[in-house]
Amino acid sequence: MKKKKLGLLDVFCTATGAMISSGLFILPGIAHEYAGPAVIIAYLLAGIMALTGLLSQAELVSAMPKAGGTYFYVTRSMGPAVGTINGIITWLSLCLKTAFALVGMAAFTAVVLPYFNNTLVAIVLCMFFTFLNIGGVKKAGKIQDVLVIGLIITLLIYIILGLPHVEITNFTPFMPHGSQSIFYTAGMVFVSYGGLLKIAAVAEDVENPSKNIALGMIFSLLVVSVLYFLVVFVTSGVLGDAINGSLTPISDGAKAFMGTGGVTLMSLSAILAFVSTANAGIMSSSRYPYALSKDEMLPSMFSKLNSHGMPYVALLLTTFVIVCSLFMELVLLVKVASCVLIVTFMLSCMCVIIMRESRVQNYMPQFLSPLYPWVQIFGIIGCLVLIITMGWQPILATMVIIVASLFFYWFYGRIRTTREFALMHLIARLTSRDLTKNMLEDELKDIIRVRDDIVQDRFDKAIEDAIVLDIKETDVDVDQLFDILSEEFSNHHNISAEYIKKLLWEREKDSSTVITDGLAIPHIILDGENIFDIIVVRVQNGVVFPDSSEVPVKAIFCLAGSKDQRNFHLKALSAIAQVVMNPDFPKKWKAAKNVQALKDIILLSKRMRK
Repeated sequence: MKKKKLGLLDVFCTATGAMISSGLFILPGIAHEYAGPAVIIAYLLAGIMALTGLLSQAELVSAMPKAGGTYFYVTRSMGPAVGTINGIITWLSLCLKTAFALVGMAAFTAVVLPYFNNTLVAIVLCMFFTFLNIGGVKKAGKIQDVLVIGLIITLLIYIILGLPHVEITNFTPFMPHGSQSIFYTAGMVFVSYGGLLKIAAVAEDVENPSKNIALGMIFSLLVVSVLYFLVVFVTSGVLGDAINGSLTPISDGAKAFMGTGGVTLMSLSAILAFVSTANAGIMSSSRYPYALSKDEMLPSMFSKLNSHGMPYVALLLTTFVIVCSLFMELVLLVKVASCVLIVTFMLSCMCVIIMRESRVQNYMPQFLSPLYPWVQIFGIIGCLVLIITMGWQPILATMVIIVASLFFYWFYGRIRTTREFALMHLIARLTSRDLTKNMLEDELKDIIRVRDDIVQDRFDKAIEDAIVLDIKETDVDVDQLFDILSEEFSNHHNISAEYIKKLLWEREKDSSTVITDGLAIPHIILDGENIFDIIVVRVQNGVVFPDSSEVPVKAIFCLAGSKDQRNFHLKALSAIAQVVMNPDFPKKWKAAKNVQALKDIILLSKRMRK
């Protein structure tokens, strides 16, 4: 099993470093030209839309912490065609955002070192970060932590020193271009929140992902949103309309109240920010072709790992795309990246709805998006509004990418892989038709085992080998139940069924085997050695045991073992007790679709394992 290397601080710093770069050090000047002082509202609106996607992504990734992030859970939710489209467009958008960071870094480097060619500097930096990431994700992650902490400290200094110099008159008129410009600008600056996707992309490398990913993403968005608001507020309040069109707005603001030293400090901070974004972008972007390759949507060479666990071929392909993107026109690059990111966040909201409503049993997120489904519905509608207001150029570019991705899937991926997805389960539930083969359930089960560090013990293996009966007859009494159990044990161990039934009745008459309402654990001792078996039974309409309450028993765990297995017999009883103590057990037991689903409830339950 691959050792996970990123902790909560690494998650926070990866997302934060990926967000506070272009969104602060270049875009405010461009955005102010379109929205005026209301640009601060545009940033807040974009942040609110990002929050809906974040909550959805946090839930999905807590359930499926796998490399490839959004591609992985979109594929498992909506199918390989939509997943391939999402994987390719998200990968390209992250490449574009990383190229944007490198262009910005080169521009600010020119302020400090004016004698170097900007494009050449950007290419050299891209090569450097590629080499850094080939050396391993832990090394790249630790450097990211240092960069982001230094960046936050510098921005706090800027805010504290700048607030006394804010002129309120610079905020009038507040919306010189009308309210619609706020939505247009919000769509443009949405790229500023794209760093959240980078956590989903490296989820497989995160320790305790169910906790660290959700906390890291939420804390990062809150911190970045506050920094965006305050820094843009200070810059707009200090410069007024002089900020319009500037590609170095924060440095210009620093010059107004800190002098030449402030320009140097904020230029260095901008370089620091772009370094963190480029580092995180290259680190996470490569996970998309890696995940596509693992699912046979791309050639297998893109899933090859080096000795440090890095997908080096995918990393080199990503580097090539980023270098090519360095020659694109800047504003178009930003708009296309934003438009594609908005589509990705919208798909995340749709995936949560599909996963929940499909009622896939092994979809077990450890973080649940609050206010479901209203957060997701609001996110989908809001994202559509932002896309519509952005204009035809980014929409057309996004549609070209989508069509090309679908074309590639149809002629390459479709003929190489067959995958089950949650939308099939939803359709099956609505139409009462059996369209699935438990492939998705099995995959999610394996993911949960890795996520929760479940190491199978002897009880798990006994359950996997156990006979599971799902009795649907309307009227079954205890005697009929014991007949069924006796026949099963007799066939398995070549022991008289009458003798086994006698033992079951003797055990029942000695003391009721009903442990709690709805649960019974009949257990008997057989002659011989090294004998231990479990038969798991669900009686859908219940069976009433003698000398117990009138509550029908729907879950029966029947244990039969020889005397030399007494210790394991007791451990099995303890394991069963822990399984059924889960508050969700009765609900899950009743809703299980088939025999394998009943087994999975037991195998994936939280309990002490030895």
